[in-house]
Amino acid sequence: MSILVNEATRVLVQGITGRSGSLQTKSLLDFGTRVVAGVTPGKGGQEVCGVPVFDFVDDAVRAAGGVDAAISFVPPLNARDAAIEAMDCGIRLLVLTMEGIPKRDVLEILSCARFRGARVLGPGTAGLIAPGKCKLGAHPTRMFIPGGVGIVSKSGALSYEIGKTLTEAGIGQSTVVALGGGPIWGMTQKDALALFNEDEETKAIVLLGEIGGNTEIDAAEYIARTPVKKPVVSLIVGRSAPEGKSLGHAGAIIRGGKGTARSKAEALERAGVKMAATPAEVVARLRELRL
Repeated sequence: MSILVNEATRVLVQGITGRSGSLQTKSLLDFGTRVVAGVTPGKGGQEVCGVPVFDFVDDAVRAAGGVDAAISFVPPLNARDAAIEAMDCGIRLLVLTMEGIPKRDVLEILSCARFRGARVLGPGTAGLIAPGKCKLGAHPTRMFIPGGVGIVSKSGALSYEIGKTLTEAGIGQSTVVALGGGPIWGMTQKDALALFNEDEETKAIVLLGEIGGNTEIDAAEYIARTPVKKPVVSLIVGRSAPEGKSLGHAGAIIRGGKGTARSKAEALERAGVKMAATPAEVVARLRELRL
């Protein structure tokens, strides 16, 4: 088991003929992801790495005999229409890799997803990987091995670093999920915790956070009030971040004294989460759990 994807997940690539779309399609196929179709309006009839290209999602879904997830590399101003087209065709997991989508469009995508019962990962996400099964995004495959630790992170780069650190320590991962840099998110840490909590393969959860926003606090409140069956280890980066300065991600900014690394770490610790200050300490905390 894993969360969100597995070896049977059938994947559609939106914007497949563009530079990023074609490059990432090859990477997904090399990993073993079941990419069954691609879509770029006006490019129907072509192939990318042997994957058939269609003008419309509806045509692609019918030709492929069904699609479970879509990963999108379309330009930001086209992201709203592409996402809604995918959801209209019954696709229930969307991975939005692009940054710079107008906030109004993001809100419309998320509103449509709630109405349709779809999950949206991103915008601005590096995607996710279930080692040995499926990847939908840019995670370097050599940094991950199959195992029992679920990782959720806002930052793709931090998820790579922690995945590499765990892999080098011989600790494998069930699924690694990068949520994106915000400031508006589809899936949150709380959503991933709920899925990992019910996943039989996941034995422990690593929650990686950063300054800004309130989603880590929401995750702490969820852990405090929910019978989370798996131990949770957390690392919050940005402990020395100055107020009012965005660090890397649009959502990584402290305003009015809120969203600090310390406030998030304290809330998680009160909820029973084992805190780590460095990647090496994440390994140490997991070792204490005999993982």
